[in-house]
Amino acid sequence: MAWRDSRAEYELRMHRVVAYIDQHLDQPLDLRCLAEVAHFSPFHFHRLFSAWMGETLGDYLRRRRIEVAAMRLAAQPRVTVLQTALSVGFGSAEAFTRAFRARFGCSPTSWRTQQAERRLANSNPDQVDRKTDQADELILPEYEVSLQSETETSMNVRLVDRQPATVAYLRHLGPYGKPVSLFWQKTVYPWLLTNNLLDQPRYGIGHDDPNITAPAQCRYDACVEVPQDFVTSGSAFKTSIPGGRYAVLSFQGTVAEIEGAWAALLRDWFPSSGLQLDARPCFEYYKKGSTFDPNTGVFDCEICIPVVPL
Repeated sequence: MAWRDSRAEYELRMHRVVAYIDQHLDQPLDLRCLAEVAHFSPFHFHRLFSAWMGETLGDYLRRRRIEVAAMRLAAQPRVTVLQTALSVGFGSAEAFTRAFRARFGCSPTSWRTQQAERRLANSNPDQVDRKTDQADELILPEYEVSLQSETETSMNVRLVDRQPATVAYLRHLGPYGKPVSLFWQKTVYPWLLTNNLLDQPRYGIGHDDPNITAPAQCRYDACVEVPQDFVTSGSAFKTSIPGGRYAVLSFQGTVAEIEGAWAALLRDWFPSSGLQLDARPCFEYYKKGSTFDPNTGVFDCEICIPVVPL
């Protein structure tokens, strides 16, 4: 029991560190600062982080900064490359461009152009000669966006002010899609049942963009609302989902179809919205009364994206 408690404490501290990193990408993040967040000594923290995450702290910071920047470049065409670079902690557009090219094989400007061409191709597939290169393969490794970009004007996206929510969560590390669905069924559902939480609102937080981050490194939290004094058990942890303004799209469909809905919202609707993303996580919200048909796999939820004025 003591060994399990110790391991859970280590895992919780690492979760706090990676959450802190995502929330402060625009700030200097040195070893001493992050060691304090984790409550480890700087001497030991670097090795502990590398052992736990499978990559050094420096490599992880560079990867997260570039991946978040890639998503923002696609979703926020009105924001300059320099502004995007500064928003994820780079000191200059030149340093950002070098790091971006090393990761994706193209410049930030080329990446943004490819995203615009993809949106146009989805709505006018016969009018655009789509290019195939290394960056294209990285963007869409397994599926094509199924919702056409004409949804920019027809999508029923609402702006909602949400209150903060205390949640307990279990984390899945690996590919999204069917593995996440199985995680809910085989791991999360029994835990909810044991803790009498089946009738509470639930959230699904994908911390990484599966079109950008390698599938094995994608993090997903299956969350359920709990009282602030709730004591977690098993492999669950507790955190808070920030409140504030969110763009919300109601969704009904299957696991395969929700990937297209996310892409359409972020890459089709969002660039014309006059809004921008901030450091809060995006999530799927399953309110009380949400349905799931085991025969068809159809379910309903709300896709929620944190927004602030551009």
